[in-house]
Amino acid sequence: MKELKIGKGRWEVVMTVIKVALLGFGTVGEGVYSAIHSHQTQLRKLLGKEVEIVAILIRDQTKERKIDANVLVTTNFEDIINIPDLDVIFEAIVGEEPSRSYLLQAIEKGIHVVTANKEMFANHGHELIQRAQQNETKIGFEATTAGGVPIIRTIKQLLQVNRITKIQGILNVTSNFILTEMRERKLSFDKALQLAQKKGYAEADPTNDISGIDAFYKLMILSQLVINQQPNWSEVIIDGIVSITQEQIKQAEKRGQRFKHIAEITFNDHSLVASVQPIIVDSNHPLYSIEGVENAVAIEASLVGKITLQGPGAGKLATASAMIEDFVDIIQHSATKKRLEYQSI
Repeated sequence: MKELKIGKGRWEVVMTVIKVALLGFGTVGEGVYSAIHSHQTQLRKLLGKEVEIVAILIRDQTKERKIDANVLVTTNFEDIINIPDLDVIFEAIVGEEPSRSYLLQAIEKGIHVVTANKEMFANHGHELIQRAQQNETKIGFEATTAGGVPIIRTIKQLLQVNRITKIQGILNVTSNFILTEMRERKLSFDKALQLAQKKGYAEADPTNDISGIDAFYKLMILSQLVINQQPNWSEVIIDGIVSITQEQIKQAEKRGQRFKHIAEITFNDHSLVASVQPIIVDSNHPLYSIEGVENAVAIEASLVGKITLQGPGAGKLATASAMIEDFVDIIQHSATKKRLEYQSI
């Protein structure tokens, strides 16, 4: 986007194209790339100009990828951060670093960022948001929590007056898929895990998923969003699903109950109580029917009462959807802010 002076103190925003770059081209990065290309008409309608992917940061240049020849593909972040008039960076790298450092550099240059990195954001989200505010840039992080479930925007925009008192969520696809397969198909834990890996729902190293760490990161992000703080991490109960047996699931089913791996946090005036652990629920629980690769978040709040949001938690397009919607929101709000500023001159 460019700003051009058109006379007597008046300014106007002239967008030739909206330039974006991708950090990472794994499942999520490729999903964003595909979504921008397949939804270019809708993006042009919403934003007024075409969205152009100008660069992609990768790790391995020898790997074959289906990327347009006019896109800069590089292993050097400096090549990307120095692109003139770069508007937005989509970040989909695993781990805290170098993701945090890359995004801080982008924010310092006035580039908006959209991230899907839950580990990094759980640890450094507060710092990034503060730095973005100081530099009048935006940071989108919807994709860090529950795949295609729009929980971040719901809390930020639709529950601003409500005082949220409790959140319960099925936030990890791998563990939910395994528990579903163990119950419905009578598979052992090991067989269900192997199936999850075969279908691409679990990583080669599924430790963070089945131990509860992945859901924990997401719960900390929600805590920071709701009350601008997190509980002491060492005080959060984190228990995985590895010890759950086929016999336990069978006995629960006889009683009309199911095992669910639930991340929960309760907010009150004096303390935060948080946990990630397997819980036996019955049919009146809001997360009872959440199966397979679905994610869901149940919220209790002072005015609206109890609501539950549900949607796909796996797949490149579910996460890409969250990132693209953040991107559109950022560009629209930035354009509105600039128009108001120019009208006041």
